Amino acid sequence: MTADNIKNIDTEKIAREGEKIYEKIKSDYEPHLIGKFLAIDTETGKVYLGDTSLQASQIARKDKAETIFYIKKIGFDVTMEYPGFSSRYLKSIK
Repeated sequence: MTADNIKNIDTEKIAREGEKIYEKIKSDYEPHLIGKFLAIDTETGKVYLGDTSLQASQIARKDKAETIFYIKKIGFDVTMEYPGFSSRYLKSIK
């Protein structure tokens, strides 16, 4: 992914779509996987499970290397920030 491609990423849209997908599937993951992470492909709805955000992202990138994934900590209302992508922080409510 080039720097120009990164500039054109709509992180707000990725977050909205990722949260919509998570709301539809969360009963498949809560409560038995609380604290693990999902990397969600907002274009396809495919999800990748990992013990950490890094692991979920690495698993997802093996399938789609050039995709920006929405990362969700299962059971938490949290948005992660990657430098240069977003300035929004939402604190965990748990």
